[in-house]
Amino acid sequence: MSTPAHDDPLSDAPLSAGPLSRERSHLAASRSALRAMRENVESLDIADVTANWVNAAVLEKQIEDRIKALADLSETPLFFGRLDYLHAPGAEQAEGGEGELFYVGRRHVHDTDGDPMVVDWRAPVSQPFYRASKKDPQDISLRRRFGYTGGDLTAYEDEHLSDPAEAAVTSKLLQQEIERPRVGPMRDIVATIQPEQDEIVRAGLSGSVCVQGGPGTGKTAVGLHRVAYLLYAHRERLARTGTLVIGPNRSFLHYIEQVLPALGELAVRQATVDDLVAHVEVRGADEAATAVVKGDARMAEVLRRALYSHVAMPTEGIVVVRGSRRWRVPVYELEEIVRELLARDIRYGAAREALPQRIAHAVLVQMERAGEAPDDRVQNTVARNAAVKAAVKAVWPQVDPAKLVLRLLSDADFLAEHAEGVLDADEQKAVLWVRPARSVKSARWSPADTVLIDEATDLVERTHSLGHVVLDEAQDLSPMQYRAVGRRCTTGSATVLGDLAQGTTPWATRSWSEALSHLGKGEAVVEELTAGFRVPTNVIAYASRLLPHIAPGLTPVASIRENPGFFEIRAADAGTAGVLAACRELLEREGSVGLIAADARVPELAAALEAAGIGHVGPGEENTPAVRLTLVPASLAKGLEYDYVVLDEPRAVVDGEPDERTGLRRLYVALTRAVSGLVVTHATGLPPQLD
Repeated sequence: MSTPAHDDPLSDAPLSAGPLSRERSHLAASRSALRAMRENVESLDIADVTANWVNAAVLEKQIEDRIKALADLSETPLFFGRLDYLHAPGAEQAEGGEGELFYVGRRHVHDTDGDPMVVDWRAPVSQPFYRASKKDPQDISLRRRFGYTGGDLTAYEDEHLSDPAEAAVTSKLLQQEIERPRVGPMRDIVATIQPEQDEIVRAGLSGSVCVQGGPGTGKTAVGLHRVAYLLYAHRERLARTGTLVIGPNRSFLHYIEQVLPALGELAVRQATVDDLVAHVEVRGADEAATAVVKGDARMAEVLRRALYSHVAMPTEGIVVVRGSRRWRVPVYELEEIVRELLARDIRYGAAREALPQRIAHAVLVQMERAGEAPDDRVQNTVARNAAVKAAVKAVWPQVDPAKLVLRLLSDADFLAEHAEGVLDADEQKAVLWVRPARSVKSARWSPADTVLIDEATDLVERTHSLGHVVLDEAQDLSPMQYRAVGRRCTTGSATVLGDLAQGTTPWATRSWSEALSHLGKGEAVVEELTAGFRVPTNVIAYASRLLPHIAPGLTPVASIRENPGFFEIRAADAGTAGVLAACRELLEREGSVGLIAADARVPELAAALEAAGIGHVGPGEENTPAVRLTLVPASLAKGLEYDYVVLDEPRAVVDGEPDERTGLRRLYVALTRAVSGLVVTHATGLPPQLD
């Protein structure tokens, strides 16, 4: 498939040199051009262009970010592909028209004349690199892929898409890049994006997308590259409104945190759901049954009722004294104002702020009828009148969201009053604290409690909405957590990523339509990725034996890997000798190794590894070439990948969960973390679902 390249008009190498030499020459010239772009920004003098220190600070930050975005990562290829167009892109494709050549890379690079040396993978001109085929060449005569060793260009591979005589062949370089060993955090897939992934990546900003994808289908990478694409296509808008990537835990966020910076995007915030709702300190935990009720969407109605129960109809009128005049607002008119505000269904806090202005307006109407000509300043003065303020305090008092939730969880009568017809007696009992807390600070809040406080906070005051939110591992969220995320993108869009088969919480999502409804994005398009790029054929086939028991409606992932992968099941004696032997064996291979075990087994395995002199780190800690083994509790394995995995005692993983289905889902996650090979060791019998 490697064929001679066209002469490269952008290269300074002589045409007599081989194609690989000319491509290396262009790489060197592109790196030099990128360095010149960076030096040009570094040399900027802003002393004479800023009006004050605020402008100077903003501009300095922008320059600093620009310099970071122009960094040349020595181990990261500056470009990974080349497109030879039959005609100039966008020009009329008349016979004899002159084509153009473009190098596709992670970021745009231009020479001193402004001509492109490398075009951004997100640019429209780059799209055929991912979408063009023999059936639909998209005006491409040649697609060239480059192979690298470290930062050195060492190989290339050509596809003559417009040549009907050349048969379509699977790209060897593409397979090698997919299977390339990794140490450390997740890397981008910009060189290996497939057509079905590219369609999701380049979907418009106005619509929300939900991606159902099994292990190894690249859904997380698709979500991150979608953020990078949207920032490229809608930079000014998203610079104003903001973007956010939400992951399941800190280990996961640490694993993915380098993907966007490698693509030149530095302004994307990353957080967990717990980070978003951190109104109080979490010091407690709920039993599963309690957490399920607290996470139920019906709790939103209970909170709404409890909040608005603080509104009391006025029992007497208001007398406003201004100079020698007294203005009276009768009780019936006050009632009308309060009922109108309640009927408008606006935020509790916004209504409370509007109430004194409405009362003041009623006074101004009386003044005008009496022949006075009050203006807005008079209305504001009346709104601040002591009598008006006292009436507002009595009718529409301030409510602290945390104190509201504290009372609901502590006061059985208060909860019963507002949960009537919503929660039954057993559910009310489940959420009540056995030992009521005395104050917000002394309460042992659980993660589910903080979500309730966030809901109550939004009922009082609207949550700020972002332009776009990416929600990964979404299948594990409760309905109330979905509502919390949805509040962050009410005026924006969302990309939801997950796999129903990997839901391992008692409240795990049962269907994407239900989840999207709670998120407030019921119109989102649901896409399914079923082609597996990361997990070897033999491994995913073995793990898929569990699907009929954990998610019978899902399509199994079909691996497109030509390499079936290394896969063994080993019966071992009780203890840790068999596990340690498997770790030593896999550490002799190139790449990262993950040892995944039931949470309860982790302390014993950590001690055994230390005693055996096998260096290891925990999830979220950085691998190094000297320490390539990560010891991973099964509860934290979701979303992580390793070249090789040793899975210790599958039955213990299943038994470590509160019910069998959740345990089998946890096992499915653990079985599918390997990119190149998996060794399963067990002293006890395997779960029957794997037989």
